[in-house]
Amino acid sequence: MRADARRNRARVLEVAQEAFAVDGLLVPLDEIARRAGVGAGTVYRHFPTKEALFDAVILHRVQSLVDRARELADAAEPGPAFFGFVAEMTQASAAKKDLIDAMAGAGIDVTANLSEVNRELWESIDELLTRAQRAEAVRRDVGIAEVMALLRAVFLATQQGDDAEQLTARVMAVACDGLRTPPAAH
Repeated sequence: MRADARRNRARVLEVAQEAFAVDGLLVPLDEIARRAGVGAGTVYRHFPTKEALFDAVILHRVQSLVDRARELADAAEPGPAFFGFVAEMTQASAAKKDLIDAMAGAGIDVTANLSEVNRELWESIDELLTRAQRAEAVRRDVGIAEVMALLRAVFLATQQGDDAEQLTARVMAVACDGLRTPPAAH
């Protein structure tokens, strides 16, 4: 790919990520092209459908989460690393309709195209969870399936309203308190 084509693709992805975060899946591809300062043909050449563009945006977002979880996998304090990652993930996602839509299974079905990176996300979070459990920071009767279900439930329950970020933070604080190993169990 030529340098200008790579720049245009990167610009379209950047603008699409912002547009999907603000407007959800309803933003038209022509509007993304306008905001990116490129012609509609440029967008359609790189991303022939809204699903293809959405897949690319979500893939980038989820890969960033995987990379961050992997960075924290060797943290000196596994408990704070796990809870810090959960907090980062939920705070960053609270106002982002595209990630909420993808995790909730709403809108465009991206699961088939993202199955590998989703598997990597589960594995990287599971690594953080397991290390936090070994450090006795997280209850041992909770698995990755419960953690992911909890995160999805929080995303779904808190995406409505004007104070989504604050509501998400409060709900996650309660959820994280429930994940912590009780003091008497140490």
